[in-house]
Amino acid sequence: MSHDTAPKVSAIVTAPADWYVDPAQWQAERRKVFAGNWQFLCHESDVEAPRQWRADVLAGFPVVVVRGDDGELRGFHNVCRHRAGPLVKDEAGVCDGYLTCEYHGWKYMLDGRLRMARDFGAASDFDPREYGLFPIRLAVWRGLVFAGLNEVLPDLDEELKPLDARLGVLDWSGFRVGLRRSHLLDCNWKTYVENYLEGYHVPNVHPGLDAEILSDQYKVTVDGKVALHEVPPLSQDAVYDGVWAWLWPNVAINVYQRGLMIERMSPIGHDKTRLDYTYLTPGGETVAAETLAMSDQVTAEDKWIAEKVQENLNAGVYRTGRLSPKHEIAVAAFQTWVRDALEI
Repeated sequence: MSHDTAPKVSAIVTAPADWYVDPAQWQAERRKVFAGNWQFLCHESDVEAPRQWRADVLAGFPVVVVRGDDGELRGFHNVCRHRAGPLVKDEAGVCDGYLTCEYHGWKYMLDGRLRMARDFGAASDFDPREYGLFPIRLAVWRGLVFAGLNEVLPDLDEELKPLDARLGVLDWSGFRVGLRRSHLLDCNWKTYVENYLEGYHVPNVHPGLDAEILSDQYKVTVDGKVALHEVPPLSQDAVYDGVWAWLWPNVAINVYQRGLMIERMSPIGHDKTRLDYTYLTPGGETVAAETLAMSDQVTAEDKWIAEKVQENLNAGVYRTGRLSPKHEIAVAAFQTWVRDALEI
């Protein structure tokens, strides 16, 4: 049973346009929205072998996750304690048992301890035990690895209970990464997220998707900090399975007939967003051509409308608007969560 936690009012005033154009807002969001919540990082199969690592940037925070020789998965900021050099420079790889800074060669154990400060010289007040890597927290849910940057974080399992209930016994255990794609958008991350959080625009913006679903039955419910999109497909041959889920603050799970796609809405500044798509398929098989075609089409359409909306927000004419109590309850909830995080 869904517990709708969105605002229960007949009409809702939108967040002000300044939210989407002010660089200062972005810096506050990095610290209070993203560092303070779980963010999707990778799939367990990306780092299943000892010494295998994967690096990424989460809302401006470079991070690296690595599997130790003891089998433990650990995460760190991709920042050397010497002079902030990068520990790794690629997206993925296998190390020699250490993480070694690309700048001056400081070497770290895979549990984060400093092993060697290369050719550092004598310094009586230098204690290597005080210069271990900055750790991050990791949590795994259904094979998806999430990273948390702050010490205090919400309970991930609790936050994902609504989605667990909807997915039931659906087995993802054999899924592996079949493909990765990224798309760059010239818009604030919230502009894109709010587009994702409603199906109101589907008949106007997504004719191909609209032809596959019963759009008059499109339903979005909010349970905790999960927004569930459900709509019946027109036929059993439809590409989509009719289920989309969005998790605060910036990750979505799009379920296809054969596999799923994890979509991370990655802010890379106040005016740019990168969509990072991770397609998971049974055994890592090739993603179906019809799935990619539909995904590419919907993404291109969303990119166009989000960038046009951003242009209008930047123009300075629009200040606030109204949200539909029928279609945009998840957008209203999202704006409330941002306000709460920023304490405004």
